Amino acid sequence: MNNGFEAFFRRLCSETDITNQSQLARELSVGRAAVSLAKRKDSVPARWILDLSAAYGLNPLWLEQGRGVPRPEAAGASGEDDPAYFEVPKVRARLSAGGGSFETESQVEGYYSFRADWLHSRGNPTNMVLMEVVGNSMEPEIKEGDMVLIDESRTQVLSGSIYAVGVEDTVMVKRVERLPGTLVLRSDNLDYSPIHLSGDELDNVRVIGKVLWASREYR
Repeated sequence: MNNGFEAFFRRLCSETDITNQSQLARELSVGRAAVSLAKRKDSVPARWILDLSAAYGLNPLWLEQGRGVPRPEAAGASGEDDPAYFEVPKVRARLSAGGGSFETESQVEGYYSFRADWLHSRGNPTNMVLMEVVGNSMEPEIKEGDMVLIDESRTQVLSGSIYAVGVEDTVMVKRVERLPGTLVLRSDNLDYSPIHLSGDELDNVRVIGKVLWASREYR
Protein backbone atom coordinates (compact mmCIF):
# COMPACT_ATOMS: atom_id res chain seq x y z
CA MET A 1 0.00 0.00 0.00
CA ASN A 2 1.83 3.09 -1.28
CA ASN A 3 -0.25 5.66 0.59
CA GLY A 4 -0.19 4.02 4.02
CA PHE A 5 1.83 5.35 6.94
CA GLU A 6 4.77 2.92 6.69
CA ALA A 7 5.30 3.55 2.97
CA PHE A 8 5.06 7.32 3.56
CA PHE A 9 7.59 7.12 6.40
CA ARG A 10 10.06 5.08 4.35
CA ARG A 11 9.90 7.64 1.54
CA LEU A 12 10.34 10.52 3.97
CA CYS A 13 13.38 8.93 5.62
CA SER A 14 14.97 8.20 2.24
CA GLU A 15 14.99 11.87 1.24
CA THR A 16 15.48 13.68 4.57
CA ASP A 17 17.53 13.47 7.76
CA ILE A 18 14.51 12.12 9.67
CA THR A 19 15.26 8.62 10.94
CA ASN A 20 12.61 7.90 13.58
CA GLN A 21 9.10 8.81 14.57
CA SER A 22 10.19 11.05 17.43
CA GLN A 23 12.04 13.24 14.94
CA LEU A 24 8.95 13.30 12.75
CA ALA A 25 6.84 14.50 15.68
CA ARG A 26 9.34 17.29 16.44
CA GLU A 27 9.46 18.38 12.81
CA LEU A 28 5.66 18.61 12.69
CA SER A 29 5.41 20.19 16.17
CA VAL A 30 2.97 17.49 17.27
CA GLY A 31 3.02 15.04 20.15
CA ARG A 32 4.50 11.59 19.76
CA ALA A 33 1.01 10.23 20.36
CA ALA A 34 -0.25 11.93 17.18
CA VAL A 35 2.34 10.05 15.12
CA SER A 36 1.45 6.78 16.86
CA LEU A 37 -2.22 7.38 16.08
CA ALA A 38 -1.47 8.05 12.39
CA LYS A 39 0.53 4.82 12.27
CA ARG A 40 -2.27 2.88 13.94
CA LYS A 41 -4.86 4.30 11.51
CA ASP A 42 -2.42 3.71 8.62
CA SER A 43 -3.09 7.17 7.22
CA VAL A 44 -1.23 10.46 7.04
CA PRO A 45 -2.97 13.84 7.56
CA ALA A 46 -2.85 16.06 4.47
CA ARG A 47 -1.41 18.90 6.57
CA TRP A 48 1.63 16.74 7.38
CA ILE A 49 2.19 16.01 3.70
CA LEU A 50 2.03 19.70 2.81
CA ASP A 51 4.23 20.86 5.71
CA LEU A 52 6.91 18.24 5.11
CA SER A 53 6.89 18.83 1.35
CA ALA A 54 7.41 22.55 1.91
CA ALA A 55 10.11 22.03 4.55
CA TYR A 56 12.18 19.58 2.50
CA GLY A 57 11.36 20.58 -1.08
CA LEU A 58 9.57 17.33 -1.80
CA ASN A 59 6.88 16.49 -4.32
CA PRO A 60 3.72 16.05 -2.18
CA LEU A 61 2.23 13.50 -4.59
CA TRP A 62 5.37 11.38 -4.31
CA LEU A 63 5.53 11.74 -0.54
CA GLU A 64 1.93 10.65 -0.04
CA GLN A 65 1.48 8.06 -2.78
CA GLY A 66 4.92 7.32 -4.24
CA ARG A 67 3.90 8.72 -7.63
CA GLY A 68 6.34 10.71 -9.73
CA VAL A 69 9.76 11.75 -8.47
CA PRO A 70 10.79 12.83 -4.96
CA ARG A 71 11.70 16.39 -5.86
CA PRO A 72 9.96 18.62 -8.41
CA GLU A 73 13.24 19.87 -9.87
CA ALA A 74 14.16 16.30 -10.81
CA ALA A 75 11.04 15.79 -12.89
CA GLY A 76 12.39 17.32 -16.06
CA ALA A 77 15.47 15.10 -16.04
CA SER A 78 13.52 11.91 -15.36
CA GLY A 79 10.76 12.47 -17.87
CA GLU A 80 8.24 11.08 -15.38
CA ASP A 81 6.37 14.32 -14.71
CA ASP A 82 5.97 17.60 -16.50
CA PRO A 83 7.70 20.29 -14.38
CA ALA A 84 5.45 22.88 -16.01
CA TYR A 85 2.59 21.56 -13.87
CA PHE A 86 2.05 21.13 -10.15
CA GLU A 87 -0.42 18.76 -8.49
CA VAL A 88 -2.57 20.52 -5.87
CA PRO A 89 -4.40 18.25 -3.39
CA LYS A 90 -8.16 18.39 -2.97
CA VAL A 91 -9.12 17.60 0.61
CA ARG A 92 -12.32 15.99 1.84
CA ALA A 93 -13.26 18.96 4.07
CA ARG A 94 -15.97 21.13 2.56
CA LEU A 95 -16.41 24.87 3.00
CA SER A 96 -19.87 26.03 3.95
CA ALA A 97 -21.28 29.11 2.29
CA GLY A 98 -23.96 29.14 4.96
CA GLY A 99 -23.96 28.30 8.64
CA GLY A 100 -20.88 26.09 8.71
CA SER A 101 -19.82 22.67 7.49
CA PHE A 102 -18.96 19.88 9.90
CA GLU A 103 -17.04 18.01 7.20
CA THR A 104 -13.56 19.08 8.25
CA GLU A 105 -11.43 16.04 7.38
CA SER A 106 -8.05 16.89 5.87
CA GLN A 107 -7.79 13.56 4.01
CA VAL A 108 -6.74 14.02 0.39
CA GLU A 109 -9.36 12.88 -2.14
CA GLY A 110 -7.32 13.55 -5.26
CA TYR A 111 -5.02 15.94 -7.07
CA TYR A 112 -5.60 18.58 -9.77
CA SER A 113 -2.90 19.83 -12.12
CA PHE A 114 -2.22 23.56 -12.41
CA ARG A 115 0.43 25.37 -14.38
CA ALA A 116 3.36 25.76 -12.02
CA ASP A 117 4.22 29.27 -13.22
CA TRP A 118 0.64 30.44 -12.56
CA LEU A 119 0.68 29.00 -9.03
CA HIS A 120 4.10 30.46 -8.26
CA SER A 121 2.89 33.89 -9.37
CA ARG A 122 0.34 33.68 -6.56
CA GLY A 123 2.41 32.08 -3.81
CA ASN A 124 4.07 28.82 -2.79
CA PRO A 125 2.13 25.92 -4.36
CA THR A 126 3.01 23.58 -1.49
CA ASN A 127 0.83 25.75 0.78
CA MET A 128 -2.24 25.41 -1.45
CA VAL A 129 -5.23 23.07 -1.22
CA LEU A 130 -8.56 22.72 -2.99
CA MET A 131 -11.91 22.51 -1.20
CA GLU A 132 -15.50 22.21 -2.34
CA VAL A 133 -18.14 24.77 -1.36
CA VAL A 134 -21.64 23.93 -0.11
CA GLY A 135 -24.41 26.48 0.42
CA ASN A 136 -25.40 29.75 -1.23
CA SER A 137 -24.35 32.49 1.20
CA MET A 138 -21.53 33.69 -1.08
CA GLU A 139 -23.60 33.88 -4.26
CA PRO A 140 -23.23 35.25 -6.85
CA GLU A 141 -19.44 35.35 -6.37
CA ILE A 142 -19.13 31.72 -5.24
CA LYS A 143 -21.88 29.18 -5.85
CA GLU A 144 -22.68 25.85 -4.28
CA GLY A 145 -20.54 23.12 -5.84
CA ASP A 146 -17.69 25.45 -6.75
CA MET A 147 -14.16 24.32 -5.95
CA VAL A 148 -11.85 26.96 -4.48
CA LEU A 149 -8.08 27.17 -4.29
CA ILE A 150 -6.85 28.24 -0.85
CA ASP A 151 -3.39 29.45 0.15
CA GLU A 152 -3.04 28.25 3.73
CA SER A 153 0.02 30.46 4.33
CA ARG A 154 -2.03 33.65 3.86
CA THR A 155 -3.84 34.01 7.15
CA GLN A 156 -3.31 37.73 7.73
CA VAL A 157 -6.68 39.31 7.05
CA LEU A 158 -6.93 41.81 4.21
CA SER A 159 -10.34 43.35 4.84
CA GLY A 160 -12.89 42.50 2.18
CA SER A 161 -11.02 39.50 0.82
CA ILE A 162 -12.48 35.98 0.87
CA TYR A 163 -11.07 33.45 3.31
CA ALA A 164 -11.69 29.94 4.51
CA VAL A 165 -12.41 30.31 8.22
CA GLY A 166 -12.82 27.76 10.99
CA VAL A 167 -15.18 28.65 13.82
CA GLU A 168 -15.15 26.06 16.60
CA ASP A 169 -15.84 22.74 14.81
CA THR A 170 -17.12 24.17 11.53
CA VAL A 171 -15.46 25.60 8.43
CA MET A 172 -16.90 28.23 6.14
CA VAL A 173 -16.02 30.63 3.34
CA LYS A 174 -16.69 34.34 3.95
CA ARG A 175 -15.47 37.84 3.28
CA VAL A 176 -13.55 38.81 6.37
CA GLU A 177 -13.20 42.22 7.94
CA ARG A 178 -11.08 42.95 10.99
CA LEU A 179 -12.29 45.72 13.28
CA PRO A 180 -10.88 46.74 16.68
CA GLY A 181 -11.52 43.73 18.90
CA THR A 182 -13.91 42.17 16.39
CA LEU A 183 -13.78 39.88 13.39
CA VAL A 184 -16.69 40.22 10.96
CA LEU A 185 -17.62 37.40 8.58
CA ARG A 186 -19.74 38.74 5.74
CA SER A 187 -21.74 36.93 3.06
CA ASP A 188 -22.26 38.23 -0.48
CA ASN A 189 -25.82 36.94 -0.37
CA LEU A 190 -27.76 39.65 1.49
CA ASP A 191 -30.16 37.07 2.89
CA TYR A 192 -27.41 36.18 5.37
CA SER A 193 -26.56 38.52 8.24
CA PRO A 194 -22.93 39.31 9.09
CA ILE A 195 -21.35 37.26 11.87
CA HIS A 196 -19.61 39.40 14.50
CA LEU A 197 -17.04 37.61 16.68
CA SER A 198 -15.37 39.30 19.63
CA GLY A 199 -13.98 38.65 23.10
CA ASP A 200 -13.66 34.98 24.02
CA GLU A 201 -15.32 34.01 20.71
CA LEU A 202 -12.08 34.91 18.91
CA ASP A 203 -10.28 32.09 20.72
CA ASN A 204 -12.33 29.62 18.68
CA VAL A 205 -11.63 31.24 15.30
CA ARG A 206 -8.85 30.30 12.90
CA VAL A 207 -8.24 31.77 9.47
CA ILE A 208 -7.42 28.72 7.36
CA GLY A 209 -6.27 30.62 4.30
CA LYS A 210 -7.10 33.08 1.53
CA VAL A 211 -9.23 32.03 -1.43
CA LEU A 212 -7.23 32.64 -4.63
CA TRP A 213 -9.41 31.09 -7.34
CA ALA A 214 -12.65 29.27 -7.93
CA SER A 215 -13.83 26.82 -10.58
CA ARG A 216 -17.39 25.98 -11.53
CA GLU A 217 -18.84 22.88 -13.11
CA TYR A 218 -22.14 23.48 -14.86
CA ARG A 219 -24.73 20.79 -14.33
